[in-house]
Amino acid sequence: MNAKWMLRRCGKNIKAISRRTGISETMAQILANRGITGADDIENFINPSLNKLIDPAIMKDMKKGTEIIYRAIEKNKSIAVYGDYDVDGVVSTYILYSGLLRCGARVKYHIPDRVKEGYGMNIHSVEQLKSEGIEVIITCDNGISALDQIKRAKELGMTVVVTDHHDIPFDYSDEGIRKFLIPSADAVIDPKQKGCPYPFKQLCGAGVAFKFIQMLYRRFGMREEEAFGFIEYAAIGTICDVVDLLGENRSIAKNGLRMLNNTKNIGMRALIYETSLNGKIINSYHVGFIIGPCINATGRLDSASVALELLLCRNSARARELARKLHELNLKRQQMTNEGLDKAIEKVENSDLKKDKVLVVREDDIHESIAGIVAGRLKERYNVPSIVITKSADQSKGSGRSIEGYNMFEELLKCKKLMNNFGGHPLAAGLSIDTENIDNLRKKLNENCKLTDDDIVPRIRIDKRLPLEDISFGMLRDMGKLQPFGKGNPAPIFGEKNIEVFRVYFLGKDKNVLKLFCRLKSSLKKIDALDFNGGKKFRELILRTYGDRKGNEILNNNFHSIRMDFIFSPSINEFNGNKSIQIIVKDFRLTS
Repeated sequence: MNAKWMLRRCGKNIKAISRRTGISETMAQILANRGITGADDIENFINPSLNKLIDPAIMKDMKKGTEIIYRAIEKNKSIAVYGDYDVDGVVSTYILYSGLLRCGARVKYHIPDRVKEGYGMNIHSVEQLKSEGIEVIITCDNGISALDQIKRAKELGMTVVVTDHHDIPFDYSDEGIRKFLIPSADAVIDPKQKGCPYPFKQLCGAGVAFKFIQMLYRRFGMREEEAFGFIEYAAIGTICDVVDLLGENRSIAKNGLRMLNNTKNIGMRALIYETSLNGKIINSYHVGFIIGPCINATGRLDSASVALELLLCRNSARARELARKLHELNLKRQQMTNEGLDKAIEKVENSDLKKDKVLVVREDDIHESIAGIVAGRLKERYNVPSIVITKSADQSKGSGRSIEGYNMFEELLKCKKLMNNFGGHPLAAGLSIDTENIDNLRKKLNENCKLTDDDIVPRIRIDKRLPLEDISFGMLRDMGKLQPFGKGNPAPIFGEKNIEVFRVYFLGKDKNVLKLFCRLKSSLKKIDALDFNGGKKFRELILRTYGDRKGNEILNNNFHSIRMDFIFSPSINEFNGNKSIQIIVKDFRLTS
């Protein structure tokens, strides 16, 4: 399916912004596309300062919650940090557990088993903690939807403080009015709840946990700056939980990455070495696609407590052992994901499923812990909302990933009678369902689906048209100031038309890496263009357009030149100590 190319239009006077702030027009355009146009906003975006973090005391129930924990520590009560098994949950648990220890708490942690306990609080686990003498539970990255579990904890005489960042659960009255449901905890700290004056609503679980420790240190009369040491872990959660990297999240992510590159954490240093990142400048890509997946793999295939043990480790030899285990588990997870994806694609391609605008794929051989990853890959391949359902112990479980314009949580809400349980966000959801209801769920979701054919055409949004000859090392240095990139602040994408291509190479084991030599206008100079997955598409395009005889001449470099349009990101290629500018192609077409 060919993507639709769309040039972003912000409606701002880019030349005026450039003059007023002293940045280049290219930088001004990129920032304006992200809604950042004022001089102060631009300065804060490029140089986000920890000194400008919002006061945690503003958050609803923050003072109340920290006072409860303060008094529990003073009275030597037994406290449990109740975390979660994904990256955000693990680093949130690390922040709260380590911070509470620093305050002298008698504290343990509990991270649920993905398969046995499921997401969030589990009633049996709450009862087990009570039997172990736990008097106070503080949650992180979960708890806002644990209505029954917290009710049970209160019946057992336990004190509960919730720290979370997820959307507030709700139900509909008989009149169709949405009613938000808040658990009966002693304090509920979640910036998304109604009546919370905290101005920034997009913190991840680790961000909220950091804020809690910052406030707790204040209550104990400790230096709040000491809590800033947790920002490198909050940055990992912020990047891996795919929250918007704007506002406070940008301050946390950018400053946290700087700390991570100089981390003193023995376990993190071991993981950086094990994943061959030592000696490199660690950026958001490394965190999101290398470090984060290693932490996540423990919760998927073993126990997330292994990842937490690594972060808490004080012995170098043990840290290396644990880091190796995390890396090996992630390699196994990658293999399982690829095998599961192949099975899911085969099922779609060989059935009527490929006609659906909402994919619901049942594949019992896919491990339930990777169903969400496979759903995400299906969504990327077909650009439609995708749910992968697999067999669990006593029922079927599924995970879904969505596209812009389709609120998966809202759509599942319309089908709640078909499921035993479900929850999630507009772009991701999880569910449990009796096997006999899977086909009915697929049918109902597609009957309700309002997506048009145009809605499922993938879109590539271009920041600016950029002639190749305008790319310079100085421009690339400026663009580096915009990092870290991620949700809300994507890496800049540029486009250009009518580029002269005079040589083509196919590289890699499968010859699917496309390398093109491009001529700069009015010059004999060239620039290399690389598309790491474009070989097959390029061959098909050339043969379809020019026919076999001339097409094969072009593919074998027996030609003068062709003209192409590119969507690309500029980058620097380093080889044998030499640096050169190249472009990484995201999409291409022949110039019409």
